[in-house]
Amino acid sequence: MTGDRDGYVKVHFALGAAADGWPPVGSESMWAVDLGGGLARVDNVPWFVPRIAANDVVRAAPDEHGTLWFVERVTASGNCTIRVLPFPDGALAGSRKAVIDLFEPMGVYGEGVEQYGLVALDVPPGADLAAVKGQLIRGQHEGWWNFEEGCVGDAWIEASTE
Repeated sequence: MTGDRDGYVKVHFALGAAADGWPPVGSESMWAVDLGGGLARVDNVPWFVPRIAANDVVRAAPDEHGTLWFVERVTASGNCTIRVLPFPDGALAGSRKAVIDLFEPMGVYGEGVEQYGLVALDVPPGADLAAVKGQLIRGQHEGWWNFEEGCVGDAWIEASTE
């Protein structure tokens, strides 16, 4: 595998839009650390790709043009991907930075994308999952945002918010 950054490759993920037109793109590419043998460790928080999180190990194969395409997830990292869409009329006034700042003290990394008004959160396995999940639920209940669990595991599902 080859890439533009030393030791990294771009892995492309094909996406299919649902009836509501989401996601708004047909594919997403992410930087990944080249592990050799067609394997790579995802080094981005996915904006749209479902069931993939940062640090997951994936298998990718080149097409006839040499573009690497996702084949399968080989190893789950334990990280969770949560997507947050802050409401312009909510308490955070639609601010992606305010969402990121709210979760950062919990050990959660986030990236905002202006074009879609979206924040992608990377929740590492060592974070207080119950606190993160509780804040997401509170914010949604109070009309700050909607959120989507893009990639979660058993620990997230079992985390109690009570």
